[in-house]
Amino acid sequence: MTTRKKDLRAYLKDHLLVGDGAMATQLHGLGVPVGVSFEELCLSNPRLVHEVHTSYYQAGARFLETNTYSANRDALSRYGLEHKVARINRLAVAIAREAAQDDAYVAGSIGSILAGRVKKKVLDEYRDQYEEQAIALLHAGVDGLILETFVDLEELLLAIEVIRPLTDVPVIAQLATLEVGRTRDGYALTDAFSELKAAGADVIGLNCRLGPAELLRSFENTVIPEDALLSVFPNAGRLGMTDGEYAFKSSPEYFGQSALRLREQGIRLIGGCCGTTPAHVKAIADALESLEPQARVNPTIVAGDRPSISVQYTREREKPSIVERVKTATTIIVEFDPPRDLDADQFLHGCCELHKSGADAITLADNSLATVRMSNMALGALMKSRHGIDPLLHIACRDRNLIGQQSHLMGLHALGIDQILVITGDPSRFGDLPGASSVFDVTSFDLIRMVKQLNEGVSFSGRPLKQKAQFIVGAAFNPNVRNMDAAVARLEKKVEAGADYIMTQPVYDAESIRNVYEATKHIGIPVFIGIMPLTSSRNAEFLHNEVPGIKLSTEALERMKKVQGEAARQEGIAIAKELVDTAVRYFNGIYLITPFNYYEMAAELIQYTRQQSSLVKLAQT
Repeated sequence: MTTRKKDLRAYLKDHLLVGDGAMATQLHGLGVPVGVSFEELCLSNPRLVHEVHTSYYQAGARFLETNTYSANRDALSRYGLEHKVARINRLAVAIAREAAQDDAYVAGSIGSILAGRVKKKVLDEYRDQYEEQAIALLHAGVDGLILETFVDLEELLLAIEVIRPLTDVPVIAQLATLEVGRTRDGYALTDAFSELKAAGADVIGLNCRLGPAELLRSFENTVIPEDALLSVFPNAGRLGMTDGEYAFKSSPEYFGQSALRLREQGIRLIGGCCGTTPAHVKAIADALESLEPQARVNPTIVAGDRPSISVQYTREREKPSIVERVKTATTIIVEFDPPRDLDADQFLHGCCELHKSGADAITLADNSLATVRMSNMALGALMKSRHGIDPLLHIACRDRNLIGQQSHLMGLHALGIDQILVITGDPSRFGDLPGASSVFDVTSFDLIRMVKQLNEGVSFSGRPLKQKAQFIVGAAFNPNVRNMDAAVARLEKKVEAGADYIMTQPVYDAESIRNVYEATKHIGIPVFIGIMPLTSSRNAEFLHNEVPGIKLSTEALERMKKVQGEAARQEGIAIAKELVDTAVRYFNGIYLITPFNYYEMAAELIQYTRQQSSLVKLAQT
């Protein structure tokens, strides 16, 4: 097809336009290794970038994207190139313009800064980066800007909000959905496209992540705003392993056939994304040769708003949650570590004894100190089903990627376990399998937000769920720091992320308890103050000198030095009881940590805490 170089918007009203294919796929095929900045090649090897553009032009593409998808300050900083944003973007336009000759459009590519990473709550920090990149591309003379591969509608709207006032050139806005028909942040495409058009996008569409068939389904089930211009750049199918190598499956022939089906949806601009080559583009061009665009016909019935509006809880909690209880009465959480072997009987016996002593919930760590222990999910299920004990499970960011985290949480929901504590987790290299990988796909802040998203009936990927979860989400707080203000500021961010309650690291003097109260009384959610009895002088020295987040008072260290054996454990209980005396005057939430699975020590402290809290309440009345 040939094109007339008039305004891109005017051209697309009456014509089909063939876009180019994947830049990175071609560069990699030409010998550029994975892990380098493909955008930097505009500086160091412009001829190679020009060769890719030319190959797509010769294949029939008359819409070329600049090699600037990740040419923003955030992405370039990973290679020490953050000071070359403007130069790379300007040179990229010049290279593409030379390859485009006179009859092809050159669009400045601007990619998502999040680039598939976990969405932060505040995206305003990206404003300056979008403006910086857009200005460089506009000054270099692009025919339009293409904002592509945005998995979250909210980030794409932010980019349009920044860029639209800068120029009147056409702006193409493309989402990348992880699920057919819905964005990662939970918007149906019907709603997302409507918002993009209202925000000022001239062309709206989809690219990346999915192949032609799944993107076709997305368009088939979406109501498009009237008179909207549409674009699509599918991947070459799903990425998979073939003959020991990763590869995309879709053939050029299949892409040509798919282009005809996409045309039937009223799409005017059709190209390719990851895995596509000049052969795929030629197949598109050949299939669309001499064809006119088709008018868009919207489907009759499409699900409207976010799915969370219609989904419902399917069950009620069997008991009040710890957050409900702690508002009116002293509530005791007891930590009891899962076993390090395959015998669960002694652990379950200890849980029963703690429950009989008056524990409101028993909390199980998630491989604490990166040491392998029995699954807290399995043990929590046994506690609940066999003995009616309320489990509270720690969930660490360390051991599971996002796939595993959501699967784990969905399993907890199925088991009726909905009280959790989200923590970062100690690095694997410090545990008993130092060669294990630490995942850390997300921070504790991110995971808290994502768990709360499940409570809205939306999966991590934005897919609607048929039920809402009902997780009660706790967060950890370490008061044993030099800078309490910084620690409280971090805690406030966890509350902002959606934490329902706080559990602190153990404290070992009355002054620290009072300091925690004063520092946290404004946050508006319950705080469970941590108390862990000492067992020996060596135990005290180890905790004080070697365990992150724990700091003992000088008095506690000196007292433990004077005793040994059973007398040391009794002294540890005595110190803990003195701490309880202070704690119950300031906190309804008490978090007792069982040392070395000595559940008898924790049981004695539970009973003592109940007695002392009753005396305090009586005195107050």
